[in-house]
Amino acid sequence: MIKLKGIAVSGGIGIGKAYLLGKEELSIPKRKISYADISREIYRLEEALIETRREILALQRKIPQEPGFDHALVFEAHLLVIEDRVLIEDVIGQIKEKKINAEYAFSQSVKKYIDALLKLDDEYLRERVIDIEDVSRRVLKKFLKEKTVSLGDLKEKVIIVAHDLFPSWTATLPKEKVLGFITDIGGKTSHTAIIARNLGIPAVVGMQIATENIKSEDMIIVDGSEGCVLVHPTEKVLEDYQKKRAKYTQEIKAIPVPRLFKAYTKDKKEVIVSANIELPEELPLVKEYKAEGVGLYRTEYIFLGRGDLPSEEEQYKAYLNVAKKVKPYSVIVRTIDIGGDKFLTQPQVPKEISPFLGWRAIRFCLAHPEIFKIQLRAILRASSWGNVKMMFPMISGIEELRQSRKLLEECKKELKKEGKHFDENISLGTMIEVPSAALTADVLARESDFFSIGTNDLIQYSLAVDRANEKVAYLYEPGHPAVLKLIKSVIDIAHENNIWVGLCGEMAGELLFAFLLLGLELDEFSMSPPQVPKVKELMRSVSFKEAKAIAQKAMKLNTAGEVERCLQEELKRILGDDFDRLLLA
Repeated sequence: MIKLKGIAVSGGIGIGKAYLLGKEELSIPKRKISYADISREIYRLEEALIETRREILALQRKIPQEPGFDHALVFEAHLLVIEDRVLIEDVIGQIKEKKINAEYAFSQSVKKYIDALLKLDDEYLRERVIDIEDVSRRVLKKFLKEKTVSLGDLKEKVIIVAHDLFPSWTATLPKEKVLGFITDIGGKTSHTAIIARNLGIPAVVGMQIATENIKSEDMIIVDGSEGCVLVHPTEKVLEDYQKKRAKYTQEIKAIPVPRLFKAYTKDKKEVIVSANIELPEELPLVKEYKAEGVGLYRTEYIFLGRGDLPSEEEQYKAYLNVAKKVKPYSVIVRTIDIGGDKFLTQPQVPKEISPFLGWRAIRFCLAHPEIFKIQLRAILRASSWGNVKMMFPMISGIEELRQSRKLLEECKKELKKEGKHFDENISLGTMIEVPSAALTADVLARESDFFSIGTNDLIQYSLAVDRANEKVAYLYEPGHPAVLKLIKSVIDIAHENNIWVGLCGEMAGELLFAFLLLGLELDEFSMSPPQVPKVKELMRSVSFKEAKAIAQKAMKLNTAGEVERCLQEELKRILGDDFDRLLLA
């Protein structure tokens, strides 16, 4: 028996035969062509793109749909890539200037784009690399006359083992045939992790050598709660894990979807649990899991993968749609949090822009008020529905906050003059995700209506660790004493200044830390919709008074490991038999 360790990203236990998807190495030939061959190579490029588009549209029509999770959006992203005129013109330019064959020119243009994305200090955009790799392989296989991988025709239940899983593979797979996912690369926010959590499939990622140690048809066990994989388990181990799987399944079924939106601790402390969303298609999940509105509405999707900037009207309709569907609860709209390099294909932005570390979010917006003000006007107009709040990301000091508010006031004056309605008293929040913001929270609090702590970035900036890199993933510790001291300080300062504070990072949905954050007196917890029921049940199972006492104890500890052990021991004592059911789900 071989035991392999990785990163646990989706709970549960899968037992079955492996289905190995090897790391495909496409061999792209490079050929010099004559001037007379240029038009033929351009025709070959166009044919490959047309065939790929036809294939993608066919897949869109027949892929399975999950409630609240639109797999067709995967292929929308792929269509945007192959219809990108900047990319196509770059390929044609290489064919003409370098006199090389179409497939090699296409592979080089794609590589250039991917290399640029990988250099960005923006995890969301780095993770979009997989979409570009996915669709580019589909195009290159058209040139090479090779068959594209499809998981749609799986004949039996299997555990998928791969170097990485492309979005188009997971979009076409029949959920009932997949017992688990195992990948060599990836982290907690990778595409595979997100898909697995949404579909409720056990998954372990970042294993590095899984594809070297597992063959198709091998009997394996994937433990998505513990982050381990067992290859060729003994009969005794197999029997033990079958019992463990049965117990886990019973415990999951026992977690109720809350009938009421409100959550109260045993001693009647109200806890607000809201949802993070990125796409309008996720709104049904907000209602299904009884989240109290949207604590983080990411707006980047409106701007990405297009050749022009979204108009004010287009943005207004998108934000208004979310506000209407969430009411009577509120939606907190985060202004765009992407780097300026992504606008290079758009004529409104000068071509001399070059990305560098941290040039994103509010920094980009303040450098380009002509883009920022369009979004501010759209959000303001949507606020006429009465339940819209707004927050600014990546604020590092008071000057950025003041400049942002000044632009907002300009937009308010313009809208008044035009006779357009908006909420004149819209709540404005500051995101605390940079250590400098946390350390000057007292100054920021005086000019903010609320704080939202973005722990995903705050942790990686505080600990100097890229959480998307599996080589240093072990250093990404939410329970690090330095991180906890920053969070506690921000919460205390917010309350001293009579403003509320929420938290919208992964930490809010992790039960150990949700319990700790309750004890630190966090006001709002915002998380992925499927995490809401567990967090609400936890809150109803503990007392606020006891959580405060345990939080004080945890804050005196010296390492993240000590903090987690303390929280585990205390929660096990409080929850008893319910501990494993809640924590391992």
